[in-house]
Amino acid sequence: MTEKKTFYITTPIYYPSGKLTIGNSYTTIAADTLARYKRNEGFDVFFLTGTDEHGLKIEQKAEAKNMQPQEYVDMMASDIKKLWKYLEISNDKFIRTTDDYHVKAVQKIVERLIKQGDIYLGEYTGWYSVDDEEYFTESQLAEVYRDKDGKVIGGLAPSGHEVQLVKEPSYFFKMSKYADRLLKYYEDNPTFIEPEIRKNEMINNFIKPGLEDLAVSRTTFKWGVPIPSDPKHVVYVWVDALLNYITALGYMSDDDSLFKKYWPANVQFVGKEIVRFHTIYWPIILMALGIDLPKQVFGHGWLLMKDGKMSKSKGNVVYPEMLVSRYGLDSLRYYLMRAMPFGNDGVFTPEDYVDRINYDLANDLGNLLNRTVSMINKYDDGKIVSIDTLTDFDKDLEKTANDTIKDYREHMDKFEFPEALASVWAFISRANKYIDETKPWVLAKDDAKKVELQSVLGHLAESLRLIAVLISPVMTQSPHKIFAQLGLNFENDAAVEFGKTVIGRTVTDKPEPIFPRLDAKEEVQYIKDKMAEEQAKNGAGKMSKSAAAKKKAQEENEDDYPKEIQYDDFAKVKMVVCEILDVKRAENADKLLQFKLDDGSGIDRQILSSIYEFYPNFKELIGKKVIAVVNLKPRKIRGEWSNGMLLSTEKGDDVQLAIVDNSHKNGAVLS
Repeated sequence: MTEKKTFYITTPIYYPSGKLTIGNSYTTIAADTLARYKRNEGFDVFFLTGTDEHGLKIEQKAEAKNMQPQEYVDMMASDIKKLWKYLEISNDKFIRTTDDYHVKAVQKIVERLIKQGDIYLGEYTGWYSVDDEEYFTESQLAEVYRDKDGKVIGGLAPSGHEVQLVKEPSYFFKMSKYADRLLKYYEDNPTFIEPEIRKNEMINNFIKPGLEDLAVSRTTFKWGVPIPSDPKHVVYVWVDALLNYITALGYMSDDDSLFKKYWPANVQFVGKEIVRFHTIYWPIILMALGIDLPKQVFGHGWLLMKDGKMSKSKGNVVYPEMLVSRYGLDSLRYYLMRAMPFGNDGVFTPEDYVDRINYDLANDLGNLLNRTVSMINKYDDGKIVSIDTLTDFDKDLEKTANDTIKDYREHMDKFEFPEALASVWAFISRANKYIDETKPWVLAKDDAKKVELQSVLGHLAESLRLIAVLISPVMTQSPHKIFAQLGLNFENDAAVEFGKTVIGRTVTDKPEPIFPRLDAKEEVQYIKDKMAEEQAKNGAGKMSKSAAAKKKAQEENEDDYPKEIQYDDFAKVKMVVCEILDVKRAENADKLLQFKLDDGSGIDRQILSSIYEFYPNFKELIGKKVIAVVNLKPRKIRGEWSNGMLLSTEKGDDVQLAIVDNSHKNGAVLS
């Protein structure tokens, strides 16, 4: 017997600092979809997920709840496990970074790296975000706060979280030692980082400017993995977390058989905000250990809301439990894999969610099943008799089925889940059209057409069987319901081919809609009301973290800022009306928009602004007129020059560009 090919897939391990949203579920459902697909294709799959349970933020969360850190993470990990079970995630293992075997392995690995000279003791001084558990240089901060003398007194990380100045003894990893080797690996393995834009970001933003050595220990808190030879230091949470992908397989344990069998990982799914850790730090650590690198790291986009990234502080979060309890699990899994472009950002709206259920699931798939089972009961006493190729319509349907299988596999192998589902739904549309072309109700009136009628019904039943198999990696319940209504068994009848599997089966005599049609207006309002409840519960609408950080910086330096400014000072600022000629996302940054402006001078002006979060549909800004400060000293941001600043308004979490009426002439000066 031929041994199965192995396939190892991982999700990031989730930081249990709060309740997980559909944004977190998106990554896990995508990985689960791929794992199920690969199992269907005959692979020996190992699918890993888990929780990242150390760090200062966890220590603080536990303290705020008057709990010990271990007690807190036990509670949170239990909730996450329950959620994955609720969403029918088929992971083979759930790792926790507080697991004893993981802690011991991390300690062995760090001691080995110290011994071989890749980690050395020094002192770290720089900016640290507790929320992100991440270090930043000043140039990497999205926003910098300065006092009147220009000294940096704080700032915001790219995530929008506040940073604090940290100065402490620290062990450092010699990242710079491996920079050239890493670049060479990128060149030799062009699909190691996908999509391509993520690779460009890593090279241009981090490697080419000079890869700095990474601080890999902390001494200002205790909740982490202690370094045995210097126990006042705990391992930096990201190093601890990244190692889970190999410790879960038994690396550095008495039994490393799973590691030998499944490593290297075939693909590691991560959100784009943590690509740097997985494509720079992680491969360098593996190089230092002499271990093969994962075959691919795929950094998917974000699940956005209309007003930007999903955020508890904004009150725009959606939790999976609410959607599943109301609309069923398959509706959620289908929506996330169909409506969200996996490599790019996607926007969730209640309207789109309800429309997908009504049109794709209830109308297209649900009606095809209902019509088919009802006609088999009506015209053939519930029996599926034949599936002979008798007409051109039969031939075309069979060809479409075989083309669909081919397209589906090509897309699934490239993690193009929306495109794979689109090909299946094109086949569903073709099957519905086949009913209208063959007109079974007409054939039923002519006894001479009995064989043709039976073949039409057989073709429809076989089409539904194939559709159920193809969607089964995404939708875990509906395919079984379809099989039950067709009198089939998933154990024996799930071949991925169009054939004669259904012949001789008896369909249910009581067909039921698997996706009842929804009242769109009522259900959209229901989702909005639930979001509003969460907003009220989380106290959203209070000052955002970014606003609070600015306020804190100002308050701490209150004496350094004059209460009033002189007119002459204000007169130095030149503000003019500019027309937006073009706008695009800056190549090397997630939050920046790059504006091309007509300021009336005859020379186009470029300004960069960190407002993508508030304008995901930024192309709508083209042609609008805004106000820009044009006599600021040019500043280089992420490799691009920004010549000025666009004025905007901010109240709470609402940020808007200051847009003026188009009657104002380009270059008009505010006075």
